[in-house]
Amino acid sequence: FEFRVTDITPVTLKIFDLLGREIATLLNEVKQPGVYHLTWDASNYSSGVYIGQMRTGTVLEMKRLVLMR
Repeated sequence: FEFRVTDITPVTLKIFDLLGREIATLLNEVKQPGVYHLTWDASNYSSGVYIGQMRTGTVLEMKRLVLMR
């Protein structure tokens, strides 16, 4: 994952399955302005479709993730 933070703000990045269950929290901390890169170690998860959710302050962004083995 690559994301940009423009202000000092709390950032959370979570992964959900298609049933809406949270399966991983990759990040939950306050970040300084800048560009960040984060890797999800999905070695313990099966192939399928997941949802990545990033929340920064008042912005909520969701993306569909496809994990293929």
